[in-house]
Amino acid sequence: MDKALEIVARILMSQIYIISGWSKLTGFSGTQGYFTSMGLPMPGVVTPLVILIELGGGLLLLAGFKTRWVAAILALFSIATAFVAHTNFAEPGQMNNFMKNLAMAGGYLLFMKYGADSPSVDAASGSKHASQRLT
Repeated sequence: MDKALEIVARILMSQIYIISGWSKLTGFSGTQGYFTSMGLPMPGVVTPLVILIELGGGLLLLAGFKTRWVAAILALFSIATAFVAHTNFAEPGQMNNFMKNLAMAGGYLLFMKYGADSPSVDAASGSKHASQRLT
């Protein structure tokens, strides 16, 4: 049961960024335009970086590869995007998106603490235990 729960948790925590990153990749110019309209600096650099974090990080978490490091990055990214993109609380839904991102960060922090159990790349390489350092 623990393995099944951990697998489901990885699927659920990774799918949001896999889908979002894929959408940004396939709609690259629209994403870059949106980032420009938000006033983000260097949207030509930010866009591929965001895609890398979302799509790459989501896929790595799903595979359970360097889970603690990936989870740390996704937690920070989730908090950052909450404060950058979801603070217009006058717009309907922005408070929900803000809180969703904070809740996601909480889930990523648990993966940061506990890593990934089998089946995962980390477990196969022997680096899944919480007592091990982030390497």
